[in-house]
Amino acid sequence: MKHLDLIKLRICQIGLIALLVSASGVACAATVEVEILKKEYIPQEITINKGDTIRWVNNEKRQYHSVWFEQLGEKDGEYFWPDEVFERTFNEVGTFPYRCGPHPKMTGVVHVK
Repeated sequence: MKHLDLIKLRICQIGLIALLVSASGVACAATVEVEILKKEYIPQEITINKGDTIRWVNNEKRQYHSVWFEQLGEKDGEYFWPDEVFERTFNEVGTFPYRCGPHPKMTGVVHVK
């Protein structure tokens, strides 16, 4: 088989796979970042799809933080320092408020659709 024919065959195979995946309703989960800076979650409110992961990135100079889903009855999460991250995957639809354990005025909301 000529090189060009092989490339065309591969493109057709990839297109067929993409078509099958989209027709089956399978979606790829995403990882979305929330920045922490100046004692704020940025963005403070975020909407994601079921199965997505949020990665909170601490961009402070010296301050530690946590991501605490207190209303879910959870204990305060581990603190993470500048340049560290915290991740959570959301497998349930709903609205999930959270806050920073050490800084109660620092709040955020995750909407999962």
